[in-house]
Amino acid sequence: MSEHSTELEGQVALVTGAGTGLGRRFAVTLAAAGAAVAVCGRRPEPLATVVEEIEAAGGRALAVPLDVRDPAAIVAAVDTVEAGLGPVTILVNNAGIPDARRAHKMPLELVDAVLETNLRGPWLLATEVGRRLIDSGSAGRIVNVSSMSGYYTAGGAAALYAVTKAGVNRMTEALAIEWARYPINVNGIAPGTFSSEMVDGLIERVGEVHGNFPRKRLGDPAQLDSTLLYLVSPASEFVTGTIIKVDDGQMPR
Repeated sequence: MSEHSTELEGQVALVTGAGTGLGRRFAVTLAAAGAAVAVCGRRPEPLATVVEEIEAAGGRALAVPLDVRDPAAIVAAVDTVEAGLGPVTILVNNAGIPDARRAHKMPLELVDAVLETNLRGPWLLATEVGRRLIDSGSAGRIVNVSSMSGYYTAGGAAALYAVTKAGVNRMTEALAIEWARYPINVNGIAPGTFSSEMVDGLIERVGEVHGNFPRKRLGDPAQLDSTLLYLVSPASEFVTGTIIKVDDGQMPR
């Protein structure tokens, strides 16, 4: 296969938070490139809709209910994917939740939910998939979906979310170096503000957010396709430990 190829025939991808938003787009994009895709998330109904969309286009997909806060469920989900589609060779750690509270007003339950969903869950899933790839000697690609909030925060009631995304960035770098001796590449994507279910909720609370952006627009999830395909395909074989910022110049550097 050419080193410039983004074809994914024979690959098995697991995408978390895949029922809606960016995760849904990631799942559909990977399937269109030839991967069999495990569509994972907490709500069965959206998962089934995504699977139907992929299968209608001629792809292979499997809905796997998964709450990444549950360590046992993570192991069981990877087992289910292996049984239904084959060993996971591509992981997209996309599941995440906002905090939307001032730091000093967050109840413990919300603190735990944000930390466990945004950071512990991706860590456990990456290490579960990584362990299996190492044990089998197989090549794999792990893409952790971070956020520009991991680099910049304006104090707008998203402090813990920003902390978790900074942690995802460092996790990406650390695992990439630890696993560099194996054929496993670990990279990340840090989107700016894209149209998604999470951003729709933000707009409902605070109003339009793109008026202050240099180009006065939100991102379209389709504008992440090329970055995702680059990171999971032979085109990026020499790239590991990198987080690609995709934000249209929305955030300062």
